Formats: sequence, structure tokens, C-alpha cells
Amino acid sequence: MSHPGAPERYSRPAIWLHWSVALPILVMIPAGILMTDEALPRATRDTLFLLHKNLGTLLIPLIALRIWVRLRHPAPPLPASMPRWQVRAAGLSHGLLYALLVVMPLSGVIRVRAGGFPIEMLGLSGAGRIVPRSDALAEWASLVHWASGLLLLAVLALHLAAAAHHGLILRDGIWQRMSPWRRR
Repeated sequence: MSHPGAPERYSRPAIWLHWSVALPILVMIPAGILMTDEALPRATRDTLFLLHKNLGTLLIPLIALRIWVRLRHPAPPLPASMPRWQVRAAGLSHGLLYALLVVMPLSGVIRVRAGGFPIEMLGLSGAGRIVPRSDALAEWASLVHWASGLLLLAVLALHLAAAAHHGLILRDGIWQRMSPWRRR
């Protein structure tokens, strides 16, 4: 149970979906960076490519479900004591995170499929080609994936810093709203 006046918690499905998407993303970021490192053995890079593209593909339905749940169950209100700029920053950063959660995997899938490469998880699901083979489309999607990846890193760093600030310094209950552990 939280202390009196603490912000209301997110719904259990929202909390579950948050962490079910967040944890794999925290695996995919270093995998995505390392898979292009020419200094690594080719077998290691291939394994990282397989992990990155298939995990990203598996996240698409979870991300869609997460957005659907968020639309049906809006976030609990922020405390009235929060400065207005922080409320705006939270809204903007969450909006960007949701947009990037859509753009990143879709641009990745388009890049891989337009480049003529398989995505094993899509093959297992029976999904067809999805996009035509096109070097120009693959190059465009690669640029979108790279640029949105940089933006995701920046927004995610801000999100994590804000969560740490609220959870470790202010201890104002904001962290507990999305914590998978209930406080007693």
C-alpha cells in the first residue's frame, strides 16, 4: 500500500506491458550497437542480428497491445505539486517513447525485408513478403531506424533519469506508479 497522497498506480496490465517491452528493449539496444561492430567475430555478429531482428519483430504485437491498453486506460494523473514544466516534459517524453516504439520495429522490419533478408519469426508466423525487395526502400528504412534509434537513446536516458530522480531523490511515489513490486 502506498502512503497517503501518493500518486495512483498504473493498471496491472499497463505495468506488465511496460516491463514486458522495456526489458527486451534494454537487451536489443546493446545487441543493435554490437551487431555492426566489425571487430567482433562474424558468428557473434550473426547471432546478435538474429536476436535483434527477431526480438524486435516479437515486440510489435506487445507494443500494439501496450498502446491499446494505454488508450483504454489513461495514465493516472500526476501530482498537483509537480511543476508544470515537468508535467509537459513527461507528456512529451511519453509521447515520443510511444511513437518510437512504433517506428523502430517497423522501420527495422522494412529495412530487413526490403533488403531481401529473412526474419525468421515472420516466416514462422506465415507472414508474407510485407514489402517489396528494394534497395532504395531498405536504405531509407535503415536511415529511419538509425535516426530513431539515436532519438530513442536520448529519450530513454531522459526517462530513466526522471524515474531515478523521482524514485531515489524525491521519493514522491511517481516511481511506484509503474513499479512491478507493490509497496506494503
